Amino acid sequence: MGGYFGAVSKRDVVMDIFFGTDYHSHLGTRMAGMAIRAADGSFQREIHEISTTPFRAKFQDDIAGFAGNAGIGCISDGNPQPLLVRSHLGIYALATIGAINNADELVARYFSGGGRQFMVHGSGEVNQTELVAALINEGGTFVEGIRHAHEEIDGAMSILILTESGELVAARDRMGHLPMIVAENRDGYCVTFESFAGNKLGYVECKNLGPGEIAQVSADGWRQLAPPGDRLAICSFLWMYYGYPNSSYEGINVEAFRYRNGEVMARSEIERGILPDVDYVAGMPDSGIPHAIGFANEARKPFARPFIKYTPTWLRSFMPPSQDMRSQVAAMKQVPVPELIDGKRILLVDDSIVRGTQLKETVDYLREAGAKEIHMRSASPPMLHSDPNINFSRSVDDMELIARRTIHALEGDAGFAHLAEYSDTRTGRGQAMCEAIAREFRFDSLDFQTLDGFHEALGLGPDSVCTYHWTGR
Repeated sequence: MGGYFGAVSKRDVVMDIFFGTDYHSHLGTRMAGMAIRAADGSFQREIHEISTTPFRAKFQDDIAGFAGNAGIGCISDGNPQPLLVRSHLGIYALATIGAINNADELVARYFSGGGRQFMVHGSGEVNQTELVAALINEGGTFVEGIRHAHEEIDGAMSILILTESGELVAARDRMGHLPMIVAENRDGYCVTFESFAGNKLGYVECKNLGPGEIAQVSADGWRQLAPPGDRLAICSFLWMYYGYPNSSYEGINVEAFRYRNGEVMARSEIERGILPDVDYVAGMPDSGIPHAIGFANEARKPFARPFIKYTPTWLRSFMPPSQDMRSQVAAMKQVPVPELIDGKRILLVDDSIVRGTQLKETVDYLREAGAKEIHMRSASPPMLHSDPNINFSRSVDDMELIARRTIHALEGDAGFAHLAEYSDTRTGRGQAMCEAIAREFRFDSLDFQTLDGFHEALGLGPDSVCTYHWTGR
């Protein structure tokens, strides 16, 4: 994943870029950068690795030397950016967020067409932002180049450009998989992934770019350069997991959705007569907590926190490169409260169950600490597919997903012909999968949110949301 923030103003915007980019650090990535256009038309840029040191600590010494009325910043999941590019389109800074599934094919085509080189990572992988720049530069204008890039890329790619004239060119990915918001204040405009980043800096949202829409943004206003496409497929996990609680996408707030999602889950259990008698409902920190609060409120059960997240120093658990390290970090930063565990019947809600590695370790500890009963609820439907448009689970194989492995254990490859049934725990196959996972993890019961329940809680409309993780569509 990743995030971006750009601003152009009649005043200096360095601090806006600094704080606006920092407000995207929760997206849990490894590289960050800022590019500022100075008054003389030159560009100032810094890029730092931030996997172990927060954005602010890495950039606070740099900003004293920055000055300018336009700039962009980016948090990236691996690619050093923003890049500074010189081509027939001029000199510009470029930041991208998304995924390119056909990168090797595009690189090979570039070489066959007379292209000579790309800078690469140690693995030989091309920086995807540089690849996007090469595609953009095949167009006669930024609009032609961006549209060409969108057409050529298999995946989702949002693009933010800072031109040498001090304007921003913002292009949302063609499916609208990721958000891109234009906001204004009395001095200028910003472009942001997270709505709260602009709001906190005094900008008022004025436009959600549509899928594939391209806009030019200056200190005096914004104008559409290319209209949006007809089909929106925004990522469901923005609300389920990725999004910051204060942010809204397509007008729907993240925290409010999570409360409603928990409420829908609890109401379904009450109607089906499967709500267990527990001492309290708890959420896995952090993103599981609001789902659990909604569940507890609807179920009329107390809410409690048997785990407290130690946040001052620990990085997000999915950032380390190996599963062993991610598990170790997750275990170290969740500090238990023994008095809320020993002898208690606990209903635990998490935002999703992916591989299940960290969850199994949590349950093992709860059992060892004396928990009387553990009932597990996933606020997400079963994860059956690794979404190629987003780097959520770091899975390279669907069989890493606990739901997939369990289905295979139950029926072998033949079970994969019945994924729609397995994805709904109200069916016989769905119940069989829940029971098998519960036995493996030593849950007293397990249930997942349904796809219908998710759509009810979100209220955006099934045709406007990407649910690939659950449905493969």
